[in-house]
Amino acid sequence: MIHVTIWNEFRHEKTDKAVQEMYPKGIHGQLAEFLKEDFTVKTATLDEPEHGLSEEVLSETDVLLWWGHVAHDEVSDEVVARVHQRVLEGMGLIVLHSGHFSKIFKKLMGTSCDLKWREDEKHARVWNVNPSHPIVEGVGEYIDLEKEEMYGEHFDIPAPDELIFVSWFPGGEVFRSGVTYRRGNGKIFYFQPGHETYPSYYNEKVQRVIKNGVRWCRPTENTYPHYGHFEALEKEEEETK
Repeated sequence: MIHVTIWNEFRHEKTDKAVQEMYPKGIHGQLAEFLKEDFTVKTATLDEPEHGLSEEVLSETDVLLWWGHVAHDEVSDEVVARVHQRVLEGMGLIVLHSGHFSKIFKKLMGTSCDLKWREDEKHARVWNVNPSHPIVEGVGEYIDLEKEEMYGEHFDIPAPDELIFVSWFPGGEVFRSGVTYRRGNGKIFYFQPGHETYPSYYNEKVQRVIKNGVRWCRPTENTYPHYGHFEALEKEEEETK
């Protein structure tokens, strides 16, 4: 069984009535609701000790989901470094929606991860541009979302290892809304849908993508390399006189 930890800053839900009404159990609660159908799931939030991401929790996590928005700067650098190391060691990471601006995603990408955005209550179409990839299994050619925040190019990320989805918005913008990366032994999937006042996480196809993403991001059995000083494998024979 894959062990999933869902991290959510859990701030909007405490202060914004519209978010409370859309996600009464918190965004992490809604994500857990459908992910627990297939995986072992726990949740963690910003205001818990160590943001709920202790060494013990991370050591037991196969795939970490990350949702953040208004409190990126409140995440401690120590915890970010801890998560970063676990990704390099093989833990999968799924970064959702505004998590693109999180410390951990920017650290892994090495860029600003900035973009264009607009909230205008309009729909979006998420096009599947990599139909043979495991993340799109059962999704079809596209996902129609009744409402989604516009994210537009240029998205300041490194060229992705794989481009999975491209979204179109009624204002004419397009966006690389599903991309994958490998860092060290770990696999990373960024997926754009998930604005806090829109029902994207109730959409069955969005749920299917996230479940597929968890399976794709799961750790491999590959050995983490040893770094630093290294003894020669081939020993030179001593010359004899």
